[in-house]
Amino acid sequence: MTRPETEALIVVDVQNDFCPGGALEVPDGDAILPGINALMEAFQVVILTQDWHPAGHSSFASQHEGKSPFEVTEMPYGAQVLWPDHCVQGTTGAAFHRDLDTDRAQMIVRKGFRPAIDSYSAFFENDHETPTGLEGYLRERGVDTVTLVGLALDFCVHYSAVDAARLGFRTHVLEQHCRAIDLDSSLEEALESMKAAGVELGH
Repeated sequence: MTRPETEALIVVDVQNDFCPGGALEVPDGDAILPGINALMEAFQVVILTQDWHPAGHSSFASQHEGKSPFEVTEMPYGAQVLWPDHCVQGTTGAAFHRDLDTDRAQMIVRKGFRPAIDSYSAFFENDHETPTGLEGYLRERGVDTVTLVGLALDFCVHYSAVDAARLGFRTHVLEQHCRAIDLDSSLEEALESMKAAGVELGH
């Protein structure tokens, strides 16, 4: 059944570096591709997000002497997990997985391109203030309901969903079309956070 134009599918960060073999692989990350491709056929509004970091991004552990990937440090905008170098602009790792049906998308939102600040959410940078422009695009297209799928459930999908709900969109996350990193119970915390924000979790 085709969804009405008031509903959008947001496919989060299905990129090579987040899939098996990538620099920041999410376990089983490529297993969700067939399901996402099938979902896209039902939506008239499809948006892809793409992590798009400059080389030497401040969220990379390599830029912090004595720090290792997955440690947490304090940035001017708050706590920041330090990551392996990943999704560097123009690299194979930053490209969408070859099996993702990108032709179905009408918009690609690139995020994390400002060197001094990371961006998990499709709507805001990690200062929770600097917008990506996605909200305006959805409003202008008359969208009031969003469904999120992709990688990783406990980071970029989580933050995007909470922001969507906070902005007043009816928000669904389809867990079977997501995979998580699950760093120090981050998955359990993300699920609780989404529920508290009014996000509808489903399969």
